[in-house]
Amino acid sequence: MAEDKSIRKRSCEQNSNDTCIKACKKEQNFPEPEPENNNKKPRLSDIKEYANLKAELRERKKRLKAIPRLTLKAVGENATLDVGNMTKRIPIFLSDVQHLLLYSLLGHHSPYLPARWCQLEKYNKISHTVVFVLEGLSSYHFMAYEDMFPHIVQNFKHRLEVITPTVYGASITEELAAVPLTGTQSDKLIKRYGSLETALQANGNVIKLLRSVFPMHLTNSNVNFSMTNNSVENLPQTDKFCRTKLLLSLWQMVEENYPVPLKGTLAKKYGSYILTKDVYKEATSTSPMFGLDCEMCLTTSGYLELTRISVVDESMNVIYDSLVKPENPITNYLTRFSGITEDMLNDVKIRLHDVQQTLRTLLPPDAILVGQSLNSDLHTLKMMHPYIIDTSVIFNLTGDRYRKTKLQILVREFLGESIQDNKAGHCSTEDSKASMKLVKLKLANSVDYGDAVLLGDRSMKILKMETDNKAKRELQKTEIKKYATSLFSHITKNKGTTAAIVGNDEVISEYSKYLINSSLNIMDDESFAKNDQVRLVIADSTKHAVERTSEIAMDHAFVLCHVKLTKEQLQDEQLEETFRTVNQWTRQVWQCSAINSLACVIFSGINTANGSCFLNIKTEDSIIRA
Repeated sequence: MAEDKSIRKRSCEQNSNDTCIKACKKEQNFPEPEPENNNKKPRLSDIKEYANLKAELRERKKRLKAIPRLTLKAVGENATLDVGNMTKRIPIFLSDVQHLLLYSLLGHHSPYLPARWCQLEKYNKISHTVVFVLEGLSSYHFMAYEDMFPHIVQNFKHRLEVITPTVYGASITEELAAVPLTGTQSDKLIKRYGSLETALQANGNVIKLLRSVFPMHLTNSNVNFSMTNNSVENLPQTDKFCRTKLLLSLWQMVEENYPVPLKGTLAKKYGSYILTKDVYKEATSTSPMFGLDCEMCLTTSGYLELTRISVVDESMNVIYDSLVKPENPITNYLTRFSGITEDMLNDVKIRLHDVQQTLRTLLPPDAILVGQSLNSDLHTLKMMHPYIIDTSVIFNLTGDRYRKTKLQILVREFLGESIQDNKAGHCSTEDSKASMKLVKLKLANSVDYGDAVLLGDRSMKILKMETDNKAKRELQKTEIKKYATSLFSHITKNKGTTAAIVGNDEVISEYSKYLINSSLNIMDDESFAKNDQVRLVIADSTKHAVERTSEIAMDHAFVLCHVKLTKEQLQDEQLEETFRTVNQWTRQVWQCSAINSLACVIFSGINTANGSCFLNIKTEDSIIRA
């Protein structure tokens, strides 16, 4: 037997065959090696260990699904302070921030959505919303002294420039606390009340915001007061409400692609555009309206250029009508639409520059331009104007704000007239008169007249025929008022949802203006009980306000701490110390907020610099990083 083993061993040494090697190892009881597999998963010792791992993975997946996330869209990205070149930054508005705050608490039941500039996923997983307003600081302070705000830099992912009311001399409290009803109200409210027309127009801020970007003389404060409060004094006999109610807001102008003198990439885009006036007056109920329409042809520039302009006044008198010779050769007259032919322009000497100068002379400083989608006309004119009534916005048959109704159809449905049916093309005089007639018709009726977006599911044809029922409208006005009082009326609608306002006596007095007429249960700090909805905390000092905010932050769905820095704190020699203190305050409020809370810090801005908004959702990961 030993001899046989020796023979086999010598045979294996002479042969490198794998089979022989295996045979030898087996003969000598060598263990068989495991095949190499770098991707092999570790084996679990028993079924219980496997079950525990599976449960842990399920729990982790569940936690990830429950984390709310805030991301910026293009409009938000363009407003970030991280954009290196200030000339490319386009700030958002404080109302945009307000819309996010509302959405974080109400979700799709919010009267406004922040979809224009950001996206908040899993809003229903937000534990609570904490807002810290610091009045007296601006985006300039943060950008120039960024290293003084390490907590904001580290924990607030989104840092944006914001146009705040401080820039145009108004109260930041008003724009945060007042929530006007507009055409973007939820379908639920529209179906319940039929019409939102009387509550829609808290529109005094329109003029104020336009003042922030257009050069404007201030007028008597009484005029502003009457506009804001929908006074019927000084209205023309034919008007049922103030015509400034129909003006596009600055936000709408940006959304509708109107040229506006905002800084950032828009400033570069509209660098060759000019203003219709060097300085404007604030528009009022008696500001003159002018219907405007342009016809354009395609040129070698690849763009449409002006070939005719018509302007009419409120009495339908044509006060300016001229053919215009484009700067570049025409490649397509588009006669079917423009009504312009080659023969018509043969002897024309008027150029775009001449038209611009005529308009600058013709239009008064408070002129209101009226027309259908005037954004295209103003782009063709390469001019900017603050006061616009766009018939494609104030009239709508589709029920969808983004699906515009053509002027031809609006005229047919509401005026019973026919336009744009000439095979020779459109007529700018005819179109400008048609737009003016539509606006005058609306002014003679109501704000929601002819607008399916505001009227919800009501038949537009029935609307045209029905008579004005004053008693019904007054009832609607009374009922809707409770939904239009304040930010706090909205966020405490749900049972058990409470809010807190923290500030000194002056701050609390300012916010109380928006609580006086509400049906909310409002109580002071010490007496606040389970059934109360809004807690008012009057702090002795800024330090006290921050401390009290930190103590009650988790007790409410919404907490607003508003402090005003003193002149001494903003002196040059005190700035660095003030900034370090502000950093400590924001850190303290952040630390006392719950996981998955939405944190918002607002620098109010100053008259020479815009404000800032710092946002983030506090997650477990952010705590670990800190």
